[in-house]
Amino acid sequence: MASKPTDAAARAVDRADVPTDRPRRTLDVRAAGPPKPLSETLETLADLEEEAVLIQRNDRAPQHLYPKLTDRGYEYETIEGDEEVVTAIWRPDA
Repeated sequence: MASKPTDAAARAVDRADVPTDRPRRTLDVRAAGPPKPLSETLETLADLEEEAVLIQRNDRAPQHLYPKLTDRGYEYETIEGDEEVVTAIWRPDA
């Protein structure tokens, strides 16, 4: 489910080491039970334009997603907040 990031999520990503000159798409998987956040994120990445940054909003750190991202050549950064966990995912060479 795509959604706009909250102000807190946007500020967290802006403070992180995430490319700022690329388009962003947000995927909110906070209400999805496992394994939906993992599968929805991977499906979204497959359809995402290569230069874009995917911002995943979750209720927990996506631990099972990290090795899959690494295997596929993505970089990522996770910012844990009080109400949500935000993970930015991008291709380093785009």
